Amino acid sequence: MQIYLDYSATTPPRSEVVAYVNTLLTEQWGNPSSLHQWGQRAAMVIEMARVQVASLINASNPESILFTSGGTEADNLAIFGITRQYSTPQHLIISSLEHPAISEPVRGLEAQGWEITRLPVDRQGRTNPLDLKAAIRSNTVLISIIYGQSEVGTVQPIEELANIAQDHNILFHTDAVQTAGRLPIDVQRLPIDLLSISAHKIYGIQGAGALYVRPGVNIDPILLGGGQESKKRSGTQAVAVIGGFGLAAQLAAKEMATESDRLMGLRDRLFDLMADCPYVIPTGDRLYRLPHHVSFIVHDPFGTMETEKITGKMIVRQMNLAGIAISAGSACHSGKLSPSPILLAMGYSPQEALKGIRLTLGRHTTREDIDWTAMVLKQVLNRLMPQLAIAR
Repeated sequence: MQIYLDYSATTPPRSEVVAYVNTLLTEQWGNPSSLHQWGQRAAMVIEMARVQVASLINASNPESILFTSGGTEADNLAIFGITRQYSTPQHLIISSLEHPAISEPVRGLEAQGWEITRLPVDRQGRTNPLDLKAAIRSNTVLISIIYGQSEVGTVQPIEELANIAQDHNILFHTDAVQTAGRLPIDVQRLPIDLLSISAHKIYGIQGAGALYVRPGVNIDPILLGGGQESKKRSGTQAVAVIGGFGLAAQLAAKEMATESDRLMGLRDRLFDLMADCPYVIPTGDRLYRLPHHVSFIVHDPFGTMETEKITGKMIVRQMNLAGIAISAGSACHSGKLSPSPILLAMGYSPQEALKGIRLTLGRHTTREDIDWTAMVLKQVLNRLMPQLAIAR
């Protein structure tokens, strides 16, 4: 069997999206900035996609959607689009569980003198709104809190956090790359000023993303050129990829309610099937969780020395040999394994933070896939830790 359980990394493009993108590549290849009919047809594709993406998050004005090359650029545009408006360093607040697309730009600002507060989280990865209130200063200009964490699946209390920001007249950004299309988002109800989305997380094509900018909020561009995207993101738009993004967003919005319920059922089934396995411990919040997300750390209940060498990446490789794609949270740089900063922030030890694994589900995941995966994962763990299997 071949089972793909890495939908948080990327999703396979929907057949409808692929067909539409192919049509656009052959028929609507004009430059959308051109005034002739070829350009204007391409521009109409862009504007239709803008409406579709805006509808996914219930944005009332499609012009509030700025297309980018992906979630990373959208996050960078949110951070630098605000901070570049200040001639002297100010204060930013982020969570300690941010994606590198936020944490790395912020690290760069810190090196330039900006003051950064990284909010702590509890063992489940949740941010306490009281910590946000306590962290706010007179020179706080932006708060950025990830909506749904990609590694451990925890969903933050975004509404409460955004309300605190609004009460203090501070701009609020959220990286919703993992959340959009999986959970309802209503930017007319939520006081979110900036929100990042990515096409390839919702069965679109890699290479397109979007930043929602609430009307009235000003951002400075980080790419200078021809002034496309309302002079906020220069560069000729990728018409076909953006068109596919729009269609993917429309289909995600249409199917979200039923698909999210289905995925939650499969998610909980996988957690339940692994509950009798002493070699894994669930990570993240079980209640406030992305509907498609399952994660564990590999655990040695007997404390044997031999299992210290077992890492999440080792499990990933073994599962791959069995035809099942999952992922690990720790990072490998120049051949040296580093503990997951997310798990470290949640209070796990450096040794434990090397042992994280993530299984994320999607449109093609079936109950049979879940049952088979649980069986194979237990077999892999038994094989890697034979002395534990004997001890049991």
